[in-house]
Amino acid sequence: MGVAEKIKEIEAEMARTQKNKATEHHLGSLKAKLAKLRAQLLEGESGGSSGPGEGFSVRRYGNARVALVGFPSVGKSTLLSMLTETESQDAAYEFTTLTCIPGVIHYKGTKIQLLDLPGIIEGAAQGRGRGKQVIAVAQSADLILMVLDAGKEKGNRHREILERELYSVGIRLNQRPADIYFKEKPGGGIKFNSTVSLTKLGDEPERVVRTVLKEYKINNCEILFREDATVDQLIDIIQGNRQYIRCLYIYNKIDVTTIEHIDGLSRQDHSLVISCSLELNLDYLLQRMWDELGLVRIYTRRKGSTPSFDDPIVLTAQRGGTSVQSACLHIHKDMIEHFKFANVWGTSTLYSPQRCGLAHVLHDEDVIQISVKTESEQRRDKNFVVKVQELYDKYHEQKKKKKKLKS
Repeated sequence: MGVAEKIKEIEAEMARTQKNKATEHHLGSLKAKLAKLRAQLLEGESGGSSGPGEGFSVRRYGNARVALVGFPSVGKSTLLSMLTETESQDAAYEFTTLTCIPGVIHYKGTKIQLLDLPGIIEGAAQGRGRGKQVIAVAQSADLILMVLDAGKEKGNRHREILERELYSVGIRLNQRPADIYFKEKPGGGIKFNSTVSLTKLGDEPERVVRTVLKEYKINNCEILFREDATVDQLIDIIQGNRQYIRCLYIYNKIDVTTIEHIDGLSRQDHSLVISCSLELNLDYLLQRMWDELGLVRIYTRRKGSTPSFDDPIVLTAQRGGTSVQSACLHIHKDMIEHFKFANVWGTSTLYSPQRCGLAHVLHDEDVIQISVKTESEQRRDKNFVVKVQELYDKYHEQKKKKKKLKS
């Protein structure tokens, strides 16, 4: 029996099993087995392929990456053409787009890369319709725009199918990792503890946890629950390879359905309605994308001069954080070693300018002026001699390598 058949067999058994306190232990064991088999299926298929596939390897560009995901013929290519200067082929038949087409959105002084991916179908996680290549690109995105047909959503449940396909490959939409401390150890057995009451793991939570750990052949570890988590969240922490990505559900073609249906769709969480043909609500879509990405623009200022508002430093919590330290690393990696203090103007300070350290968190459109240590101050540093010696050794190693290459 292959891995795919084992997965179907476990899914069928889970569907037959009634959910109650008495079956929590058994369901936990089945979910752990299912997660392991899905991981084996993905690793096995990815190991035999040579790459992501022709047309799917797109270099990251700009300050953030957004991926358009959805079923065929829902308006992804039209939306890309309207938001960017890229012309993506669109037509009245399905599977018009066969490769990944990139575009760039220029919004509020930032550059956001928008990827138009081919339409995926049910079973994409197992490779149907080049679904694995499409999902692999979506895993690298900072934000997923799930484009849906407002007129067809009511009967087809496309949103539910797409969420299930992304979930099966380890993508968690609009979620965060559970607050569970987990660490494997060479010995000592399993040390289980919790700071809250665990109501989602049945009457015997420790027994359920030990059963899940047994499926992964983990006999020595420390595990601490700081929140009331489920079995699925525990498995995600043990696996350690889940990706938590923000997602906006875009309901297109609202001009072909009723106002009552549109009102119901717009009131759902993380959802908004648009019409590409009538160019409705596209400005609000850009604003929602900006809010979800959480981009922070930082303007720099030299001592004795005015700030430069032309080319800001763009930071985000998903790519290194929004602290003064992140801004210094964005300018030059050696600036942290010689950092003295930073003067900050903006909404993140109590008064302007405020002298801040590396841990200070910056807000959007703050102005920063960084001061570094002088040469005499660097000489008085405790580690100055060690740093000089490291640079000296590095220089001589490079010199020796050059001599070997010449000879």
